[in-house]
Amino acid sequence: MSKEKTAFECRFYRLGQYGRPHGEKPDKKAVSSLVEAGANGANSAAEASENADVVISMLPSNQHVLDCYFGEKGVLSSVKKDVLLVDSSTIDPSISEQVSTAAKKIGARFVDAPVSGGVNAASAATLTLMVGGSKTDFEDAERVLVAVGSRVIHCGKVGAGQATKLCNNMLLGISMIGTAEAFILGERLGLDPKILASVINTSSGRCWSSELYNPVPGVLDNAPSTNGYQGGFGTALMTKDLGLAQAAASRTETPSPLGSIAYQIYRTAMGHGHSKLDFSVVYQFLKGKQ
Repeated sequence: MSKEKTAFECRFYRLGQYGRPHGEKPDKKAVSSLVEAGANGANSAAEASENADVVISMLPSNQHVLDCYFGEKGVLSSVKKDVLLVDSSTIDPSISEQVSTAAKKIGARFVDAPVSGGVNAASAATLTLMVGGSKTDFEDAERVLVAVGSRVIHCGKVGAGQATKLCNNMLLGISMIGTAEAFILGERLGLDPKILASVINTSSGRCWSSELYNPVPGVLDNAPSTNGYQGGFGTALMTKDLGLAQAAASRTETPSPLGSIAYQIYRTAMGHGHSKLDFSVVYQFLKGKQ
């Protein structure tokens, strides 16, 4: 589906970098910067959502989503009938199902639409969006989501987008650790990491973590690793997603030994002060530079 130029009135409410508990004031600096760019500010999720045709949320955790939708000044307290709710958080699929059920009771519609691609893809509007919901709701959401993503994929019923994202991020966490281990070994064997990367990225070891998001500083100019692991996808968020994947694996009796190990490694990395750094900092953690 080609991207069409569409005019939107955008009302923005920011919960903060790591979310804010229900009742706290929005991040005024973040709101003001978007107001300067042409959006309209709001003092609560309810105010941002009233009279909207489409509401999009993207939050760090299960509880933030519950607060955003069910809180005293939450989305569901103000939206009009037939509004389309799009949640792009990465959360447990059961939370998406819970919000969807509540939305239906007031005549609203809901899809879950987590994203993948990282900061660079977000800046270039080439994210991949994994959508769970009815076919009709997906098609309506797609018309909006193509503004930020080059691939908008219907994964199935509500919660299927979240399930897809958890599987993707579990693999991403595992592959980043594997990439870090390989480059640490290469360094200690005397290899130039740029030469090693050029070989891996044209050979059977090729993966996203090595080719587009290399954890070794200086290999890629635009990777967080070259910028002191600032920006990107935080270690705390990767740890949260790996935890959600492990909970789902336990619930479905699915063996996940590598996912479990990855989760423990990232939890330990957080304990050594890396929670706010990009998750590729696991390279430094495994090197022993803690």
